Amino acid sequence: MILLNASESRELDRISQEKYGIPSYSLMTRAGEAVADALIERFPDAATDLLVVAGKGNNGGDGFVAARRLIQDGFAVRAVLLGRVADLKGDAARANAEFRACRGKVLEASTAASIEAALSKRPSAVVDAIFGTGLNAEVKDGPRRAIEIVNSFAVPTVAVDIASGVNSDTGGVMGAAIQASLTVTFGFAKFGHVSYPGAGQCGELRIVDIGFAPRAIDEIAPRGRFLEGADLQHLIRARPVTSNKGMYGHPLVIAGGRGKSGAVLLASRAALRTGAGLVTAAMPESIQPIVAAGQAELMTEPIADRDGHFDGAHAPDALKMLLKGKNALIVGPGIGVTDDTKRLIEWLISDASEPERPTLIDADGLNALAAIGCEALKRARGPVVLTPHPGEAARLLGGTPSTINDDRVTAARTLAERTGATVLIKGARSVIASPDGDVYVNSTGNPGMATPGMGDALSGMVGALLGQHLRPLDALALGVFLHGYAADRVAARMGRVGYLAGDLIDELPAALEALMLDA
Repeated sequence: MILLNASESRELDRISQEKYGIPSYSLMTRAGEAVADALIERFPDAATDLLVVAGKGNNGGDGFVAARRLIQDGFAVRAVLLGRVADLKGDAARANAEFRACRGKVLEASTAASIEAALSKRPSAVVDAIFGTGLNAEVKDGPRRAIEIVNSFAVPTVAVDIASGVNSDTGGVMGAAIQASLTVTFGFAKFGHVSYPGAGQCGELRIVDIGFAPRAIDEIAPRGRFLEGADLQHLIRARPVTSNKGMYGHPLVIAGGRGKSGAVLLASRAALRTGAGLVTAAMPESIQPIVAAGQAELMTEPIADRDGHFDGAHAPDALKMLLKGKNALIVGPGIGVTDDTKRLIEWLISDASEPERPTLIDADGLNALAAIGCEALKRARGPVVLTPHPGEAARLLGGTPSTINDDRVTAARTLAERTGATVLIKGARSVIASPDGDVYVNSTGNPGMATPGMGDALSGMVGALLGQHLRPLDALALGVFLHGYAADRVAARMGRVGYLAGDLIDELPAALEALMLDA
């Protein structure tokens, strides 16, 4: 599903009007009437006392159109304008005049005291038309107080285009945001609808066609996507009856350390379950017997270790031989962060990277990378994929997990730009960004995935897809979606709490088959 940012939304309006002759007020009328229709359908009991809270811009104009339509349909409607009627311009002024022509009443509220007075009575439902997708500054003063009061009503609330206070480009909350029950947006979804925390403010999302020029979206060519099964079906390739294991890649998993043999096994097992033709795992020699006994189908190679971790001085010599014939590297789960592992990561980036062999770095590999500086990735000769959770992303970017979670879209974009890598920032609605400007938001997954080993499984899955010659952006998109899709299937069967990473991995073959059929 296409996602737009605020700039692209404005451009869609502009091209539709200027190039294809669609009147701006026609678009506003259809938008406002679509909001009214959705409210009537979803909340028919709201007719007794509906409150429209409008801002001074076009979002407020959409709200006045909705208010006019609802009066015509027999609703008792009152409107509060956060400003003065005299300040309205263009289409918003026209929409307000048409509302008042239908005997609609507008209370002007531009000060804290007047806002408190205008919003003193609890309504049966609210239409939020305060801010639209163009909001780019923190909500303060009167509008913030209006948002707080509307939320305190705890009644059905329908947001026009996006919940006021949510940044449409990132999903960030700009100080305060409406808690909507339903959001009606126009033409296409926006990043803020699907990216947390904003996604949690928008409630049910409805996308309505209000008559934008069909060719306008092709001219804009947006690079944002909300990943759904239909977007990924073409990446799942049916295998010919003449298949052999040499056709489906041979990733090398470089992982593990003392007490972390499970990380090697989970990543390797996930790669096998995602269809890799062969998988070899290299781990410190002290844990090799454990790993070898844990998965019969896995080839294992013991590497010189020091105190249970890779020996940075001697591991590269052994790994040079192992790299031959491998077409993807999965690096980092369970390796620890020591001077040796930092040296190993530097060597893998500078000396082992090849144009035809992508390298995925995860977990402790990312922590080691943060210690040496993520700009080191500019030296890599081959494609690099990074899969941090917010804590690891914070170490790479120099922030905190909280700041990353507040705006994972920007964090993913920034990390991709800074490193030249294709980046995933994991979490609810994981975000993928490429150095070319693509940004994808994942739709699958559930809270039961907050359990050990899920990231190791994902790194193995994506590494297997890289080994099957998917480009990094596609491998991440399919891998992340499939990871959550398999988890959703497991949760439906076992329950949403208490299933393990191993349960997800075992579900992968059936999930792949179902995804191919269901998409």
